Amino acid sequence: MHFSNWLIFCGVTLLVAFTPGPAVLLAVSNSIAVGPRRAMISSLGNAMGLFMVSAAAMAGLGVVLTTSAHAFLALKLAGAAYLIYLGVKQWRSQGSVFADLDPSAATSAHRSSWRLFGHGVTVALTNPKGILFFSALFPQFLTQDAPILEQFAVLTTTFAVGSVLSHGFYVLLARMLKKQLGDPRRSRVFNRVSGGAFVLLGLSLLRLPNKAA
Repeated sequence: MHFSNWLIFCGVTLLVAFTPGPAVLLAVSNSIAVGPRRAMISSLGNAMGLFMVSAAAMAGLGVVLTTSAHAFLALKLAGAAYLIYLGVKQWRSQGSVFADLDPSAATSAHRSSWRLFGHGVTVALTNPKGILFFSALFPQFLTQDAPILEQFAVLTTTFAVGSVLSHGFYVLLARMLKKQLGDPRRSRVFNRVSGGAFVLLGLSLLRLPNKAA
């Protein structure tokens, strides 16, 4: 891969990664709920999900989604349902988006960490925009006379790192604002606003036009 191509891709990655979306919103919500350090667990899960999405795009799932109305609709509904579920959960929460976890349970720390990681993975996997994004973007930066798998690994790693960096920025920003959200009233307002944002993002997926002919 040409170094100039990679630098351009880095610019595109940072622009996309720092644009607020479901993963960024999840990172911010987790930062307020469980603290900045543990919030990054879901961001690492999201990075893992991006690798899976990239692999799916490389395997041709992006082509399937653009040609199969049923496959595209199924993934779109799954993504929308999951984001709406997170939104309702956040809206109803009195403090944490993972309020159903019992902190007094013996395995709560272990299970909650895995659940945080799983939420990040699921947000990445259930967004059809991700697969379509990788399917459309990657070919523009690939060099035909270089190993394809190696280039996909470089591009995906770059995008995943950019995503984690953006989440770290928003998590630190949320940490600065957490003191202002210490008041139960402000905490409820935050839960309502972020919960409503999740729902709106889910509904926006439902409005995503089918790519199939």
